[in-house]
Amino acid sequence: MAGLLLERPGSSLVGEADPSPAGPLDSREAGRAAPPPVPLPKLAQVLRISTRQTEFMFRWQRELGEVFRVRGFIAGGPVITAHPDHVRSLFTAKPELVPSLTAESPLLPIVGPSSVLTANGARHLRQRKLLLPPFHGEAIARYAQMIADASEREIESWPLNQPFQLAPRMQAITLDVIMGGIFGIEGAPARGTPEWRLRTAVKYIARFSTTRIAKLGELMNVGHDEAVGLTRRGVALLDRCTYPVIEARRRAEDLDGRTDILSLIMRARTEEGEPLTDRELRDELLTLVLAGFETTANSLAWTWERLLRTPAAYARLREAVRSGEQADEHVEAAIVEGMRTRPVIPTIGRRVTVPWRLGEYAVDAGTPVVISILLLHHREDLYPQPFAFRPERWLEHKPGTYHWIPFGGGTRRCLGAALAMAEQRVVLATIARRLDLQPEPERAQHRNVTMIPARGARAIVRRRSGR
Repeated sequence: MAGLLLERPGSSLVGEADPSPAGPLDSREAGRAAPPPVPLPKLAQVLRISTRQTEFMFRWQRELGEVFRVRGFIAGGPVITAHPDHVRSLFTAKPELVPSLTAESPLLPIVGPSSVLTANGARHLRQRKLLLPPFHGEAIARYAQMIADASEREIESWPLNQPFQLAPRMQAITLDVIMGGIFGIEGAPARGTPEWRLRTAVKYIARFSTTRIAKLGELMNVGHDEAVGLTRRGVALLDRCTYPVIEARRRAEDLDGRTDILSLIMRARTEEGEPLTDRELRDELLTLVLAGFETTANSLAWTWERLLRTPAAYARLREAVRSGEQADEHVEAAIVEGMRTRPVIPTIGRRVTVPWRLGEYAVDAGTPVVISILLLHHREDLYPQPFAFRPERWLEHKPGTYHWIPFGGGTRRCLGAALAMAEQRVVLATIARRLDLQPEPERAQHRNVTMIPARGARAIVRRRSGR
């Protein structure tokens, strides 16, 4: 990750990439070359992608060019690309032409086949339609005060003048928000309740997932629909804690008047008038809890890590928030730049069902095509000084639909994107207003499908002010 720590002077305007045609291959274009492969044994590629993906991707893009092929966990050997025109072709294609690779990811045995994350085709569209209402603008606005309260409660407990990890502190805030937004339980649930047991289990799984032995468990689950090995125990723990929450909510006398996400999706009906089964509710709840709380927490931790390593940017943000001058704009810019430079999910993919053109190359039907968000977000033609953390580049520009994609895109764009952004805005502004922080250096660690701070984004609180 050393390359991403460079800070170089120059322009910070957002640019445009040279055109690179992409999309379903016309029969008249047959004969195009296949993308060049990475010339390393499969095992070496698997290990390097799992543990040092950043260096791996940047190296082979430099040596092989815009599009190249790797061998790893994904059957068929994925083709890697990071050109916005290729992104556009995959995001705007009919879903049946580009089913998501999340159906083949290590998350499948955990969140299940009914999840909106792992489903494809008609099932994905059905689940997405059912889950959309809790994430519209009015619902997000209701969560704002809950997010602010969770932030204030948490930062009161942070130590002064001694190093601590921001990442688990961000997780504490986002888990409170998830428990409030999904289950309607604000603050810590009462000990011994189903919600308390689920919250405790999620925290345990999150901590365990960063260990080396957990990585072995992920490798064992690739290609399996059901969890095996160590992951089976984790899934069993989550199931023991999730189904009682569902059962208790079904018996709730005030179910029809509740506005939390569980109650809303429990009342939802399909076009045929059918409610979600307990298994479907379980899959969606675990998706929202596991994906929603940890990715948002790590995005916040990375943004603070970048801010604290860039004193000028941190000073501008702090001044804007405390003075109230363009505070919202500076907060938004810091978040967008943080997610550009440190995308928590560094890749997303589709398996094309027809031959596909990617610039000068072509791939066969059935080929997995993986977008490296990390490479896309560091293209110099789009982002001059791509390795510099410069929030000001976003004060005059909005993120491009196919240039900035931490939430994915098309019909697979993250359902919780609006909630995640709202949460980050409130938390970032609260911390910037009340605390003076000092950094400790950090590097990236790749875990499962996410990229997290290896040391938890360590920092020191030098001063804490009143509300």
